[in-house]
Amino acid sequence: MNSTNFAVRRMTEGELGGALDWAAEEGWNPGLDDAESFFAADPDGFLLGELGSEKVGCISAVRYGANFGFLGLYLVRPPFRGRGYGMTLWREAMAHFGARNVGLDGVVAQQDNYRKSGFGLAYRNIRYEGVGGGTPPEGLIELASVAFADVVRYDRTIFPANREAFVRRWIRQKRGAALAVAGADGVKGYGVLRACRRGYKIGPLFADDPLAAERLFCGLAACAAGEPIFLDTPDVNPAAIALAKKHEMTPVFETARMYTGTPPRGRLDACYGVTTFELG
Repeated sequence: MNSTNFAVRRMTEGELGGALDWAAEEGWNPGLDDAESFFAADPDGFLLGELGSEKVGCISAVRYGANFGFLGLYLVRPPFRGRGYGMTLWREAMAHFGARNVGLDGVVAQQDNYRKSGFGLAYRNIRYEGVGGGTPPEGLIELASVAFADVVRYDRTIFPANREAFVRRWIRQKRGAALAVAGADGVKGYGVLRACRRGYKIGPLFADDPLAAERLFCGLAACAAGEPIFLDTPDVNPAAIALAKKHEMTPVFETARMYTGTPPRGRLDACYGVTTFELG
């Protein structure tokens, strides 16, 4: 089939589920219920590459407001690699962002290629793997019992943009758990455990201090007894690394967090677990 038949268009939510199946084949271990939350973040932000009627690759270009965006889910299926289709997808995604500051979590081996496309290294995210279990500590509350406006307000102090539509679905997944620590003056931290193709991922894990992060981690881990659990920690937060090591988790993977502009402001000292490498 002639490569001139290659075209890029917006995905439907159902097609996004198929793209996540491709990601699973690559070993990325996406969540079982990711598609609904991802699509809610930016329904126009998921692009599909087709060669005639054949679906060959995808990329996500999720826009958060007027100033920030995040690129992910970038892959071309193995039989179609090396033909330039990935670069076409990349260019379409970057055009979709406009003038926004764009972030990504890329494999370390591709850092130089991302630099050539205008991205600069901010820090690394390190994925740790452990085993769920234990007894949940006292004082945790179900996140569903917290006013949603308070959850969004707290999330915005750490994540660099408003992502209300995404958060609304992310914290209410069918399989997993969502917990919070609250004080007299509001939310002190929250975390989400989501079921994945293998085990569970904890993310986000946001907390005002190491004690709150510890309580949330233990509460979420207790909901996945005997199962593999994963925590993606920014290496610029030593307390996050210490939390993973305290619970005898092992580093298994890392990414390079990069941006096209100045790294956005946010409380990285309160980020103990990245929400998801695909959407930031």
